[in-house]
Amino acid sequence: MVTANVNGIRATARRGGLEWLAESKADVICLQEVRATTEQLLETLAGSAFDKWHVEHAPAPELGRAGVAVLSKSPPTSVRNAVKVPTIDGQGRWLECDFSTPIGDLTVVSTYIHSGEVETPKQDAKFAFLQGMDQRLSTLARSAKKSGREVLVCGDFNIGHREVDIKNWKGNRGKAGFLEEERAHLDGWFTKDWIDLGRELGGPGPGPYTWWSWRGRGFDTDGGWRIDYQIATSGLAQRAKSAIVGKASSYVERWSDHAPLSVHFS
Repeated sequence: MVTANVNGIRATARRGGLEWLAESKADVICLQEVRATTEQLLETLAGSAFDKWHVEHAPAPELGRAGVAVLSKSPPTSVRNAVKVPTIDGQGRWLECDFSTPIGDLTVVSTYIHSGEVETPKQDAKFAFLQGMDQRLSTLARSAKKSGREVLVCGDFNIGHREVDIKNWKGNRGKAGFLEEERAHLDGWFTKDWIDLGRELGGPGPGPYTWWSWRGRGFDTDGGWRIDYQIATSGLAQRAKSAIVGKASSYVERWSDHAPLSVHFS
């Protein structure tokens, strides 16, 4: 499994990101910030290693914004881009796909949480989305316990959970992405039904980070944030063997301001 905020699928293609994703040997890839219509996404993938892959896409209503997708070698058995939660439906920020896999039935979610901005409508929208996620994650966790269908939620959460998840955490107190109110939602998920695989398998920290600004020397000095996640229900988490952040070797080799997070299951 790979999750990657591509910061625009067409820009990623120009920068060599599709080649990296193909070389990852993933079975399923979750994308965020696709920033394209479905037609544009398919045109971008045409002729690439993903030409024959199955592509599910939930575009944003506004052109050039958000958008999430799930690419898979095998077709999903069911797809949901509306889950009857008003605050997360219809924004191009939530997409669920069911798969039959060698390790059992599995639901994979690609999500892109708002970046937010304190005391603005952007932050209000972020909190509304997080409240919707609380509801949907609770439903998915209950269903997993009842049916045995495990769930993996992948995406750019735009929240650093703990101090070890942000290099300059002191300077970001009180700012979007590290607000106590935002982090409390993650506390609720991780102390109850969900396992943060990046932290569980990535060590105690600091890092490994998954996002660095395009500006300044943050990438070179590893002044980043860990905001890209794969979180799993407990049964699936037991099958997770490794979690690797694919940070580029140098600034010029970056194809997004995020690095992909790969998790191997067996």
